[in-house]
Amino acid sequence: MENFEKKIRAYALKNAVAHDGTAMQGPVISSLFNEGLKKSDVGKYAKKISEIILEVNSLSPEEQEKEFKKLEDKVSERPSREGLPELPDVPKTGIVTRFRPAPSGPLHIGHLISNMASSLYVKKYGGKFYIIIDDTDPETTLADAYKNIQNDCNWIFGNVYKYLNASDRIEIYYKYSKKLIDKKSAYVCDCIPENFKKFVEEQKNCPCRKLTVKQNAERWEKMISKYGYKPHEAVLRFKSSMKHKNPAMRDFPLARVSERIHPIQKDKYRVWPLMNLAVAVDDIELKMTHIIRGKDHRDNAERQKMIFEVFDKKFPWTFFIGRLKFTDLILSKRKLTAAIKSGEFSGAEDVRLPTLTSLKKRNYKPESFAKFIEQRGLTEVDKVMNSKEFFQLIDNFSK
Repeated sequence: MENFEKKIRAYALKNAVAHDGTAMQGPVISSLFNEGLKKSDVGKYAKKISEIILEVNSLSPEEQEKEFKKLEDKVSERPSREGLPELPDVPKTGIVTRFRPAPSGPLHIGHLISNMASSLYVKKYGGKFYIIIDDTDPETTLADAYKNIQNDCNWIFGNVYKYLNASDRIEIYYKYSKKLIDKKSAYVCDCIPENFKKFVEEQKNCPCRKLTVKQNAERWEKMISKYGYKPHEAVLRFKSSMKHKNPAMRDFPLARVSERIHPIQKDKYRVWPLMNLAVAVDDIELKMTHIIRGKDHRDNAERQKMIFEVFDKKFPWTFFIGRLKFTDLILSKRKLTAAIKSGEFSGAEDVRLPTLTSLKKRNYKPESFAKFIEQRGLTEVDKVMNSKEFFQLIDNFSK
């Protein structure tokens, strides 16, 4: 263990010396993999690695360089990486990727960390970076969020190819829903939610699964009809397998009825796609090639891949990036919105908040966050830190 700690310190010092005195956990852990560290053991050593990095970052650049010379023999030589690592299967025309913010509150640091890499890769390879505003939930969509999202994304990314509203694409989602029904890959379920939950737990098919294509088509029209199913009376489900090892994959829902008035579409639609249907359809239609998303979307990606397979489409290369877990920041749009409405904060631009609007007001530059993301690299490893530590890193990149 003593020898391993010296290796950790050596790589932390090397990383700090190469990056203006600031070592990052991601690249250090990546280097340790070459020294025999297994992914399954990262959690075991994460705290110690973090402690050593903090100690190294507290040293002056001169002290770091002096100490690194003493431990240089602990570091294996390997090609150094500038910027983000290369992506696989990049077309000559560049990559196509996206960020899908929900208009339910202000964008914050968490959105930046999860999506900055996508923007940077489009700058690196060329291609298209879409912002698709996920506004297919009328109950949580806020009218003023659309403009705020565009302002924030224009500032922090600077290379958005096109902004799209998912709610403007409802007819496309309907077309794919009908195709899924025709391919016997979806059905309209009118089971009571409590009963369907039991079917999932017992790995049994619900009676609706036996419906013919014609019967499902009739039920689908009844969902869409103004005088048809009421909210919570029916949902469109993907026909996966009720015996799937992961209960979350068992005949998951694709669309449901809502009569809530939408900020843009008003009462034009009453059947709204859920995320997995909307995302899969857009990724197919817009020909996405590479997707970088948070680890909390692993199950969603698997569901979306099932929909791709029905249409015999190649699924985009996908990477699940690790999260930064802040110990002292609110990173929930719902909670941020509630705190602002309650008067606890003056607005999304309040300098005490971790919103992108606040960061802009505090005169932070997008380039500083880009350098942070480039040095962190693509890593599935989560990191726990407080806001002071994070902003010290960003301040160092700003120098």
